[in-house]
Amino acid sequence: MALSLDKDVLLFFEDVDRDTFVRGDRRLRRFLRKTWYLARSGRPKVTGFEMWFLLLEKALRSVGRRVHVNAYSLARRNPRFPVGMTGYPHILDRWTLANPAVLGPGLIDHPNVLPDLMRDPRFKLYVVTSDWYAAMFAKVYGADRLAPWYAGIDLAAWPDLSAHPKDVDVLLYDKIRWRRDELEPGLLDPIRRLLAGRGLRVETVRYGKYDLAEYRSLLSRSRSMFFLCEHETQGLAYQEAMASGVPILAWDPGTWVDPQAKKHDAAPIPATSVPYFGAECGERFGDAGEFAEVFGRFWERLRTYRPRDFVRRVLSMDGSARAYLAHLERAAKME
Repeated sequence: MALSLDKDVLLFFEDVDRDTFVRGDRRLRRFLRKTWYLARSGRPKVTGFEMWFLLLEKALRSVGRRVHVNAYSLARRNPRFPVGMTGYPHILDRWTLANPAVLGPGLIDHPNVLPDLMRDPRFKLYVVTSDWYAAMFAKVYGADRLAPWYAGIDLAAWPDLSAHPKDVDVLLYDKIRWRRDELEPGLLDPIRRLLAGRGLRVETVRYGKYDLAEYRSLLSRSRSMFFLCEHETQGLAYQEAMASGVPILAWDPGTWVDPQAKKHDAAPIPATSVPYFGAECGERFGDAGEFAEVFGRFWERLRTYRPRDFVRRVLSMDGSARAYLAHLERAAKME
């Protein structure tokens, strides 16, 4: 089959599972894992890296590309055609294709995990999904080897819900991952007390413990969402809320607090919980001491925010596809 950069994309994806006993047994375990999760929760289990892959594939198909997934023989017959490698790092194990490659989204959290990765002449560019993430990778791989990209938000899949009847004042999205023993009393409790003192109705969703239908229903009922997360490399959940027309008040402490951070950098690594954000989206606060003042401003301006307009302009599916295609074209020309 003859391939054309104007028509075809070769994508390779590996999920979290990897072979253990015999070659290919990861596929059986992946099927069993997803079947068990579906039976238990009523929804399929999708990892973050898989969601990135699925949104990338969707964006590319939306602009008319034929996307070939894990087509090893096709890539081998076209060794000069660029490929995209996404998902978990074991996709690199025993990688034998000679094709020029764009790595990511996904793979590794910090470049020091694989500091020599981009010395492989086949690997041309590394995908970074936000500015703070790019700054971290540039120190090791060099800014010229980075490929800025974002997963597009499908506005048809996430329609404007701003005119829907509202009976919830604040949807509290809790994605606090570390130091909960400190942050429950130091951040969550003061927020809840202030909201209760104002007589506001609050609903809470905890990351990893809700299903998509529940989240969509709560967005349709909510006037606002508070997004509580230490940092995000993109942050699909809050962007889906913005696409739905729900203004965001975000906790944004400002550094990468993943426990592995100290293994790679002695100094704090700047990061953000809302890497795609603007004045029309809502407000941000750094700690509990700032919350009351910022909340007052946010609540006063609530009706003036237009987060869906931001998503339409900055996080479109078309823009996502075009950016990735440009990186593939660039990789094909690199020596």
